[in-house]
Amino acid sequence: MRAVPTQPNSTAIKASQPDEIWFTRCPVPTATGIAYKLGWLTESFEADGIALKTLQESRSELGRHHYDHRLPTLIREGGNMLAIAARAQGEPTKLIGLTWIEESQLILARPDSSIRSAADLKGKRLALPGWSHNDIPSHVRGTSIARGMSLAGYKGVLASAGLTFDDVDLIETPDRLPNIGGSGRDLLPRGEGRRSGVGRLWPIEALVEGTVDAIYVKGAAALDQARENGLVVAIDLDALPDPRFRVNNGTPRPITVHQSLIDDHFDLLVRFLAVTLRAADWVAEQPDRLRDILAYETDGSAAAVDQAYAKLHEGLHPTLDEERLVLLEQQKRFLFTHGFLDADFALSDWIDPRPLEAARALNEQRPAPVAIPA
Repeated sequence: MRAVPTQPNSTAIKASQPDEIWFTRCPVPTATGIAYKLGWLTESFEADGIALKTLQESRSELGRHHYDHRLPTLIREGGNMLAIAARAQGEPTKLIGLTWIEESQLILARPDSSIRSAADLKGKRLALPGWSHNDIPSHVRGTSIARGMSLAGYKGVLASAGLTFDDVDLIETPDRLPNIGGSGRDLLPRGEGRRSGVGRLWPIEALVEGTVDAIYVKGAAALDQARENGLVVAIDLDALPDPRFRVNNGTPRPITVHQSLIDDHFDLLVRFLAVTLRAADWVAEQPDRLRDILAYETDGSAAAVDQAYAKLHEGLHPTLDEERLVLLEQQKRFLFTHGFLDADFALSDWIDPRPLEAARALNEQRPAPVAIPA
């Protein structure tokens, strides 16, 4: 059996135990979110008197740290745009894992459209959401999520047919996200009686009104919006065989932490990761029991969840394997080239494999928990 990697700087005096550990995830399926909804994460820390808290359920000003990662005890599993942007802005974060979850990346069109394949996009008008406008100037570029995802989606699907941006017309549409200053609560679920922020990302109206010929969308909530507006799936990016054409904000999806969490509370981080790995095992063994959890996490209907995340059980386990790192490097170069980053940085300097290695080793020594979701 492998030895559990030891805490870095073990000769130093260990920092006092924190009263709380925070985590955050985007409104997408994650092993972190599933482990939390099963109650496993809360149970794993409550015996030590450590409160596990999520920014998604916080009503404080701490919500902004979903974007800037300036909370020392924060574990973030979410889209790579914000994670990469925070590192590019100089935040002392570390990449400790990557997942790859196919989640219905689609090109939508009107029912009377002639678009049926990537090649049919040549000469068409594609909606490009505008840059975000908020009261955190240094984060405007990194938080322009809809623009970044749409641009990456178009780049991938066009490249699959040997096309480039020169072969289409990119039509600027207004940014649809509300102001994200202060708590950043509008991007974090969930206000009663409305969709989450991510469910409102896409320029549906521009397509319905005929201003554009096609739009990029992603996820379960977007599928619901397409049905509600009588739109059709023209191109399914998930069907493209080469993963390079599907690289985007959520593929691959990073798990990042503040450097101080590794330095001062390595054992707690390892425990957290070990629980999420066991949740990923649980999903792989019984993927049909996830619908209610995913409906909550994604703000999508049961039908949309079934369609958007049919392959969820295949990609929830984080790794730092070479293939995923190469694809993340592709995304980082794309974001820098198209103006979403303040600076470039070496991906190798960002990576710390020790917490994930230690979590796997810890799980080899423990039986998997048994739990039934509420």
